[in-house]
Amino acid sequence: MKYWMMVWLVLATSAVAAPRSQGTPGEFDFYVLSLSWSPTFCLTHPDNEQCSGKGYGFVLHGLWPQYARGGWPASCSAQSQLSREEIEKGAALFPTRSLLKHEWAKHGTCSGLEPMAYLEKTDEALGVVTIPQQLQPFNTPPSLQAREIEALFRESNPRMGNHGLAVICKGKVLSEVRVCLTKDLAFAGCPRSVKTQCRDGEIRIPAQR
Repeated sequence: MKYWMMVWLVLATSAVAAPRSQGTPGEFDFYVLSLSWSPTFCLTHPDNEQCSGKGYGFVLHGLWPQYARGGWPASCSAQSQLSREEIEKGAALFPTRSLLKHEWAKHGTCSGLEPMAYLEKTDEALGVVTIPQQLQPFNTPPSLQAREIEALFRESNPRMGNHGLAVICKGKVLSEVRVCLTKDLAFAGCPRSVKTQCRDGEIRIPAQR
């Protein structure tokens, strides 16, 4: 009895002491392209450089490696510094350089790609998804239902399918749209872990700033 108790204690201690895996670069199942509705972000971050009257609508939040079973790898490498050339490339994609650096360190390092290749992949992903005309800057209604936003994206992206995106809200306000893509950037069905998170009924769409 004492022997098995000692074995159990050793195993338990080893499990506690084992470092938590952050994921292996390149080992994931699909991407999520996250597009943030900038006016909602600016409601709570008015001093951010993203919110200085640039009139943004949807902006790139990030291209995120994901697991089909749920969850995602994060911060897969401590070597996450970007060169000047890479920063210049990323600055043309992300609304701020600080977001670029954060997204590369947290998500890009898990893609298995070098920084420039990841940024080019992100640029390509942005080209895959068409923003509906009704949700372009200075052309948006004050409110819509989440299912109506989903329908607008599907209409503008006929290959997307019925379960290819999720609408994310903060309370009663539109926050993001997340589109599921294969590793080759074709539209993919989203697993249950990527689903719409909005209340029923109308959700507010803040005007551009």
